[in-house]
Amino acid sequence: MNDLTKRAWSGLLSLLLAIGALMFLPAWSLAFWQGWVYWLVFSGSVLLITIYFLRHDPSLIERRLQAGPAAEKQRSQRVIQLVASIAFCALFVVAGLDHRFSWSRVPVALVGAGDALAGLGFLVVFLVFKENTYTSSIIEVAGDQTVISTGPYGLVRHPMYAGALLLLLMTPLALGSWWALVPVIPLGVAIVWRLLDEERFLIRSLPGYKAYLEKVSRRLMPGVW
Repeated sequence: MNDLTKRAWSGLLSLLLAIGALMFLPAWSLAFWQGWVYWLVFSGSVLLITIYFLRHDPSLIERRLQAGPAAEKQRSQRVIQLVASIAFCALFVVAGLDHRFSWSRVPVALVGAGDALAGLGFLVVFLVFKENTYTSSIIEVAGDQTVISTGPYGLVRHPMYAGALLLLLMTPLALGSWWALVPVIPLGVAIVWRLLDEERFLIRSLPGYKAYLEKVSRRLMPGVW
């Protein structure tokens, strides 16, 4: 097992344990079936994605391991990442508390739909990674990077954020908590703020990106925005 593989599995295990702790400790119970189903969907998705790209595109895994506010090179992105990280953690904490104190109830059918659509969000992210090896966790431009305008990038400018937003919007439903939608609001604001800031950076730093913006007008959803 090489160093990259060790770091990838270590990071993945830490993420999954953290999400489990953020859900189940506030719930103060392991009898949280919505949490278990979601955790399995989340874990299975990131596991399959990691296995695939460790085998087929280890450079992408290397770029994805540089994550979090401290890894960002621009001050604005450090602030955005900090806001997003806090809201992301809050989403699971609120869902756990909601389960513990029964603040709200989501019908089982909607819980199942939430899990299915969260899985679809992961599929979108996978297709983006497959199309664009330069998809880093931080805002940067590699020395040999070119503009990608094929696949999902032919539909919207930021398909990875679109997939992530779908995943995040469906997470409260999958966890059976209406109240967990509240932290999704600052998460959505952070994603929109990030992609607008990223566009300004790429116009300055990536040749051909301005022409791409003129070709693909929608940022997150075809025909909408």
